[in-house]
Amino acid sequence: MLARVDEQGTLVPGSDGRVEVRYRAGESRPYRAGPRNLEAFPGPAEVLPDETCSDAAGGSEKPAASTGNTAKEKAAKKTAAAARATSRVHAEGTIIIYADGACSGNPGPAGIGVVLQDGGTRKELSQFLGQGTNNIAELTAILEAANFIDSPERSVRLHTDSKYAIGVLSQGWKAKANQELIARAKQALTRFADFELIHVPGHAGVLLNERADVLAVQAVKSESSTGWVVYEGKA
Repeated sequence: MLARVDEQGTLVPGSDGRVEVRYRAGESRPYRAGPRNLEAFPGPAEVLPDETCSDAAGGSEKPAASTGNTAKEKAAKKTAAAARATSRVHAEGTIIIYADGACSGNPGPAGIGVVLQDGGTRKELSQFLGQGTNNIAELTAILEAANFIDSPERSVRLHTDSKYAIGVLSQGWKAKANQELIARAKQALTRFADFELIHVPGHAGVLLNERADVLAVQAVKSESSTGWVVYEGKA
């Protein structure tokens, strides 16, 4: 991943306080990330010229009027929704979680990925579920994250890109399938005095959500689980 820096390699936030990032050289689509969510890889790093990304300097072309349903406009809405979700300010001491599920086929081999940020400590889970559906994986990711927290008095903000999971767990959606799993997840969430499910668009450049997706896909591809792995520092 590439991030906007000055000649000394220091991150350069824009007017909104967020740093422009790209997933790879030559990618024209920019994303925005908070400086505290970015961490340099260890070892020497070369500061690349702006030309490395074809749109690095930023464009000012005024978009043509439309219905808002073009692929470009949908992508822009997705990016804006991601920015809103990640720019939320949480009270000190809040546990921040990103949970995601993956499935190769639907149904098919399924896995989950969870990233839990608690102050200066990050914990990650990549877990293979066996045969399942995407909805089962999304619900299980939330359930595993909730069950892992042993301090229900703490404030928790769990991000998921599954509108289905948020709907059946907190918005009264009626589900014909997965009723037992939904009941278990709801029961796990009732332990907390302050727990909120937050929707975040998938594959929209939200760093911790992207990481949760990588962990879920990793579990599916390897058909294995890591258990919870602890890292010091923020992602």
